[in-house]
Amino acid sequence: MIRTVTAFAIRRPLVVIAAWVVVLLVGFGAGTGVFDRLTADIDAGSGSESARVAERLGATGPGPPSFIAVVHGHSAADPALRSAVDAAIADVRAQPGVAEVTPPRASEGGQALMWRVTLDPRPDTAEAAQGAADRFAEIPVGTVTVAGGPLTEDEYGEQAAHDVQRAEMLTTPVVLVLLLLIFGGLLAAGLPLLVALVGVGATFGILLGFSTVTDVSVYAVQVTTMLAVGLGVDYALLLVNRFREERAADPDVPGAVSRTAASAGRTVLFAGLTVAVALSGLTLFPDPFLRSMGLAGVAVVVVDMLAALTLLPALLVLFGQRIKPAASGASASQLSSGTGFFARVARAVQQRPVVTLLAASGVMVALALPVFGMRLSEGDPRMLPESTATRQMYEALEAHFPEANRPDPIIALTPGQPDDPTARALRDRIADVDGVTTVEMTAAGPELTALRAYPDERSASDRTQAAVQAIRALPGVEVGGDAAFLADYEQMLKQRAPWAAGVVVLGTLALLFLLTGSVVLPVKAVLTNALSIGAALGAVVWVFQDGNLAGLLGTEGLGVTNLTVPVLVAAIAFGLSVDYEVFLVSRIRERWLAGVPSEQAVAEGIQRTGRIITSAALLLVVVFAGFLAGGFAPIQAIGLGLVLAVALDATVVRMLLVPATMTLLNRYNWWAPEPLRRAHTRIGLREEEHQLVA
Repeated sequence: MIRTVTAFAIRRPLVVIAAWVVVLLVGFGAGTGVFDRLTADIDAGSGSESARVAERLGATGPGPPSFIAVVHGHSAADPALRSAVDAAIADVRAQPGVAEVTPPRASEGGQALMWRVTLDPRPDTAEAAQGAADRFAEIPVGTVTVAGGPLTEDEYGEQAAHDVQRAEMLTTPVVLVLLLLIFGGLLAAGLPLLVALVGVGATFGILLGFSTVTDVSVYAVQVTTMLAVGLGVDYALLLVNRFREERAADPDVPGAVSRTAASAGRTVLFAGLTVAVALSGLTLFPDPFLRSMGLAGVAVVVVDMLAALTLLPALLVLFGQRIKPAASGASASQLSSGTGFFARVARAVQQRPVVTLLAASGVMVALALPVFGMRLSEGDPRMLPESTATRQMYEALEAHFPEANRPDPIIALTPGQPDDPTARALRDRIADVDGVTTVEMTAAGPELTALRAYPDERSASDRTQAAVQAIRALPGVEVGGDAAFLADYEQMLKQRAPWAAGVVVLGTLALLFLLTGSVVLPVKAVLTNALSIGAALGAVVWVFQDGNLAGLLGTEGLGVTNLTVPVLVAAIAFGLSVDYEVFLVSRIRERWLAGVPSEQAVAEGIQRTGRIITSAALLLVVVFAGFLAGGFAPIQAIGLGLVLAVALDATVVRMLLVPATMTLLNRYNWWAPEPLRRAHTRIGLREEEHQLVA
């Protein structure tokens, strides 16, 4: 199949390039419209108790959109301030789309005024909200902050777009410089960036398509863009590097492109499958966000693979004559003899494999320890940069109207009316629950009462979570609200995570078995990859939840870890880790099948893949690190997790754990039961057909 696809690209390069130009233009043209359709919502699944409560409350009709305005930093009793606020409120009341504006009320300290604007539920709600916000911003006295409702929703989308643009601006020059150092030529360095650019454009189009049938999260653009750039550069790097090697053996460009596709092209296809398998596990979660992230991620991987296997060969046919062949001489001698830097490191490890294994594993486990204190939550406006209106509103309310920032209520629904004796008795029992401060009771329908129990701590705290369980234990109630949603989401993760992990692990084991013919090496790969992922997540918790070194990233310890971070980091990092396992173990197996003794085969395989794995990992680290410069804390956390996962995998795992474990296993590295060995002989990928990039 790869030969057929690439043969067409070789014969008709202009047709292939024109097709990808169309993809690029559509993606960066219409595809960028996805930024106007992003949502920050997360869902525990329609079958959860909190979802049923939300659905029953929504059946009475969604409440009208609204937002809050606050003027602070000036005495609320100042006549000039009052006059300016009253004039602004009068103008906003007269604007189309505004249903109501509450009279301003002063804070307890008298240094702030707050009022709420309620909008008509119309298609142009966002426009009406922005018009009102612009008018309030003209108040000349004090500091004006306006946020909430459609304004905050728009701000999340704007922050997503800003973070993507900032990351690309920061990382693209660095990636280009690194590629120049790797290849020594501008053309060879530019091709991987071009493939990545096409991947990003196609990503926007894919997400726009998904937005027509399901919600697309604010995280989706940033995460899939990270993947598109990282994988696009990674795959193109492998192919261009192999093309230069093939040209060193035979300068004929079409022939070199064909041989590159037959060898490294298979590697790209196989590597893409491993990432796709890892991301496909996300589709088993009922949360539409995680499901759509899995589908979008798989689609992005496919696009990057197709671009690498079609667009890049077409470009190489046209411009490959201007790309320098790989250097020969000493470096080639080192590859064949296994005497280079990476081989020397491997041999040093092989002299003390037990000590190395225990020391490296101990470091990884120590880094992973904070994971056991992970506390999941949706978070709050502190996730946004201090420059955003939503974050400023949160801080203004915290300083002047702390009651407005109190934890969201636990909502209990019960049949009947609020004046029924049963409902009043239930209210009293809920009020006695530890952690509940007040209970408000209102009608939620003709025969439905809602009891809103306000906890004294935030939703993620153990005390509030215990209160949710205590209220759910009462007869005749269904419990929802943010704290209940959090409990349901964690329960959903606990129930579905083993199934998702099982699918990913089994798929990975099967793919690695087809490649190696061993049942031992795939298991070893899964275990070592789990160590690097655990260490990366431990660092995320240590920084973003506990606050250690958080100031260096422009954030603070939030006390919680965003719900989506652990699953996304684990899925993406696992797929990338298996990529490197494919590159390394395949080379080791190639040398072993050539009759090289096991320990020497390990050293030579590490030497042959060391440069390409290090280069690919460094480029991915740069791409992911670009999102650390963003302002949205969950994306920063995902960026940090992936940076550390890739860095640890390319260093500690590939250079220390792999040679140590393979040295200890020795000939058992390639063991498989006889029935599986026969099956691999029939259907496995053989080195004669699947030469990997070195």
